[in-house]
Amino acid sequence: MHYLPAVEIEPTSPATAAVIWLHGLGADGHDFVPIIPELGLPPDHGIRFIFPHAPDMPVTVNGGYVMPAWYDILEIALDRKVDVAQLQASAREVGKLIEREIARGIPSERIVIAGFSQGGAVAYQAALSYPKPLAGLLALSTYFATTDTVALNAANAQLPIHIFHGKQDTIVPDLLALKAYRWLRERGYAPQYSEYPLGHNVFAEEIAEVGRCLRAWLQPMHYKQ
Repeated sequence: MHYLPAVEIEPTSPATAAVIWLHGLGADGHDFVPIIPELGLPPDHGIRFIFPHAPDMPVTVNGGYVMPAWYDILEIALDRKVDVAQLQASAREVGKLIEREIARGIPSERIVIAGFSQGGAVAYQAALSYPKPLAGLLALSTYFATTDTVALNAANAQLPIHIFHGKQDTIVPDLLALKAYRWLRERGYAPQYSEYPLGHNVFAEEIAEVGRCLRAWLQPMHYKQ
């Protein structure tokens, strides 16, 4: 089976959990690798980090310039107009990565999906439609682009979700993050929301909070000898 190419960072102890983390538009899988040491995880965390690379494609709002993208953005209005079919295809590719982790011996309940900006939109789609329970969803500086089309799966009706956003974000206004937060609450989810005095980026306090989420959702689990 073909999988998205990815940077994979193995833990020092046997992997008992996984985080699949999607980068933003124009970046690649290396983008968030440097934050792993900043997460404050215990030495025996046992988490395999997987940072997939998006395929290269022309992006309409960037003049058709070819760059790494999870889907095309057709209009940059407040409610983004995106190529939903491409976004759904990217989410299916994430689903294949989840299945590969399960085949490697990681229970679905110990797999977190994370995404920044455009990657976060794919993360919403992938996690909430996935047919097996996951450990959590981290949505960073992003928006929920497929609320009109997503097929929510009951397996993740209780999925822990944490939304992170900058109050000064001019690329993805915080109104979009709050819209996703309200949409989720109206459908019975219990998302957490953290806002920061920053723009379209992440910084130390936010990374520390992400680490707290991972420690809570993926407490170390050791193989029985």
